[in-house]
Order: sequence, then structure tokens, then C-alpha cells
Amino acid sequence: MKHCSGAVRSSVQGLGVFLLSAVVFVGGCSRFKVRPADQYVYVTAKQQFLRDRVAAVSNRTGTVENGDKLKVLERGRRFVRVSTEKGETGWIDEKTVATQESFDAFATLEKDHAPDPAIATGVVRDEVYLHLTPGRGTEKFYRLAEGDKLSLLKRATLPKGGGLKVGAFKNPKQAAIPGAETGIPTAKAGAAGTPAKAPVAPVAAKPAHAGKGSPAVSPVEAAPEPPPMEDWWLVRDSKGHAGWMLSRMMDVDAPDVLTRYAEGQRFVGAYLLATVNDPDAPGDNKNIPEYVTVMSPYKAGLPYDFDQVRVFTWNPRMHRYETAFRERNIEGYLPVTLKMVEDAGAKAANAMTPLPGFSFTVLSAAAGPVIPDPETGAIVPGQTIIKTYRLEGNIIRRVQAQGASAQDEAHPVIESDKKDKKSKKKR
Repeated sequence: MKHCSGAVRSSVQGLGVFLLSAVVFVGGCSRFKVRPADQYVYVTAKQQFLRDRVAAVSNRTGTVENGDKLKVLERGRRFVRVSTEKGETGWIDEKTVATQESFDAFATLEKDHAPDPAIATGVVRDEVYLHLTPGRGTEKFYRLAEGDKLSLLKRATLPKGGGLKVGAFKNPKQAAIPGAETGIPTAKAGAAGTPAKAPVAPVAAKPAHAGKGSPAVSPVEAAPEPPPMEDWWLVRDSKGHAGWMLSRMMDVDAPDVLTRYAEGQRFVGAYLLATVNDPDAPGDNKNIPEYVTVMSPYKAGLPYDFDQVRVFTWNPRMHRYETAFRERNIEGYLPVTLKMVEDAGAKAANAMTPLPGFSFTVLSAAAGPVIPDPETGAIVPGQTIIKTYRLEGNIIRRVQAQGASAQDEAHPVIESDKKDKKSKKKR
């Protein structure tokens, strides 16, 4: 019996040692487990409340605002339980937050364009989001308030309602022709008895009703007008955040004293060229600024940034602004560069004296038509001409390099000109 009891005792002791070893082993392994990395989301809404539960009736546990960083504690079906940097916890709708990937993408965009110079300045007209890329359906994050100051960096133009898909057009020139992605353009309303926007045969040489001697109608001629376009601007706000925003949601900075001279056009940029001291000028500031401005029609989708340059100088005797220089009917591109200019080719006594001046770029007549990139909306002109001017008193003179000959410039096609050409063809 003693032998049996000793065997049982030793078995129990062995089992105890085994269980103790197992517990120690499991406890030791737990220290080597890799804990999952913390996940974060970022608030995209202007303001949002945290709730203690996902239910029709709940209590507010905190308030978060646009851009706040939240730590993810738990995920539900359509809501996320988060914790703020203040220690507040609660549930928030996942539609009102952005992922870490989206935040990183905006951070990269901000870093890439941090050194870009501003080509114009503006102010937010109404509350608006910054998008990662041009287009209404693209990712958005930062929300700007009305009155926020902006630095304009780059313009893009896309069809209204969203951008085109990457690779939608093999030939960029097809981007201006609706239906080009399928090869079947649409017909004009009422053309050959066809209802509006009805498809026509892509290879039809003549309409079915055409009689003998009737001119052939190509698919391009049968296509309707291009779709309505929207302009987008890559901007940088006062906090350094970068993103794309719809151009109609902002106003370009222009002095109030000049807006009366807009003559139905919009200011694309207004730049301080020089100052003139007028002791009898109205107001407290007797150093009156003189401006070079660029303007364009109130129309989106233009293949150029401006079509008019105008310089406003101050008349000290009449105490008012006057137009010292105006150039119209051009296809101009930002930026406008301000600098001190010498005129080595002139014979005047002060020709080599540096004076305030400016330069801008226009499209050359030798360049082909400029069509916005169908994938990015970017406007990249072909051959261009740089034109430089300087202010001599109250006169603007063009400065050209010695021996340089004047180059032919491209001119925008005005809608009235198109109608005149069509009427001449009918005659």
C-alpha cells in the first residue's frame, strides 16, 4: 500500500509541476506577442458630437472639429468608437471621418507644394472643402471657412460634375468631343429630324435624307457643344494646408478701387507694380499703389488663364486712376512676374536705369490648340512667347532683346466670331 500511495503522490506532484510549467510558458509567450498598432481617423465634418451609444436616444460625451485626430477603440457596423486627445470617448459616424491613408495623402500633397510660389491670392466666398484631386467626387478633408485667405498655385479644368476617368481618351483632342470615348458622337437637337442627343452612325458619310449634291456630314460636325466645364484651383490656406477647390467658391483678391473698371470681366490677378506719392490724395495713405492686372471672361473651361492685361497708374493732378496700358485678345498664362527692368535696346538716357516692370506669357501662333489634359485637367500650352514691359513715368513700354523680331501670337476665338463664320458658310 505504501508503494501505491507513494506512486500516486509522485504522479500528483508531477502533474502539478507540469501545470505550473505550462502557466509560466504561456505567461512568458504573452510578453513576446506583437500588440496591434493603434489606428487613427480624422474628422472631416465641420463639427461632430460623440455619443455614448449607437441608438436613437443617446448622450453626448464630447465634441470634435474638422481635422481632429481620433484613436479607434472599436468598430461597429456604421460607427466607430473613438477617443480624443482630451480623453473623451464615444461613437461617431464613419462617414464623418477620414482614414489614415487619406490623411497621409493630403500631407504628401501639402509637402510637395509647400515651396510653390503663389501666382495669385484669393479669399473663400463660402464654406468649402479641399479635395485631394480636382473633381467633386474625389476625396475631401480640410474644410475652409468663409473669409479664409488663399494662395493660388495651379488651375485645372474638368467637365462639370466630376473628372474624366484615367485613360478615357486615347487622343487628348477627343476630350472636347462628347461621346468620343465610345466613338459615337451625339447629334444636334433637330438635325435631320433626329431627337436631341440621339446617337448617329459613326461612319455615316451622308444623312439618310440627303439629296443629290448634299454635303457630307462628319461625326464631329454632328456632335453637340462640349459639356459644361468647371475650373478648379490648387490652393494653400493660411495654415499651410493644400488641396483643390472649386473656383466659383472663392474670389481673387483685387483692390476695391479697381473693381469698377472690370467692364464685365473677372480679375484673375492684381499685382502691385509701383507707388506714387500724392499729398492731396483722398484718404490717409498718400503713397498710392499702381497695379498691373489680368482679367478673363466669366466662363469656365477656357484653355488660357486670361485674355486681357491692364495697368492702372495714378494721376497726381487729377487724383484718380487711369489706364496706362491695355492689351486684349490674347491667350495668356500665369504667373505674372514683377521685376526691375532695364532696356538695353533703347536709346533713351534712362534706358539702362532699372525701373519697375513685369512680364507674362502668351501662346504663340505657331502652337497648336491647347486642350486640357483629360486625366488631370491640367492646361499645358505649347510654344509660348514671354512679353516684358517696364513703367517709365506713367507710360508702359515693351522691352525686347536686341535683334529680336516680333513673333506672331495666338488669339482666342470669340463666340461671336464662331457665329459669323457659320453664317458665312451658309451663304
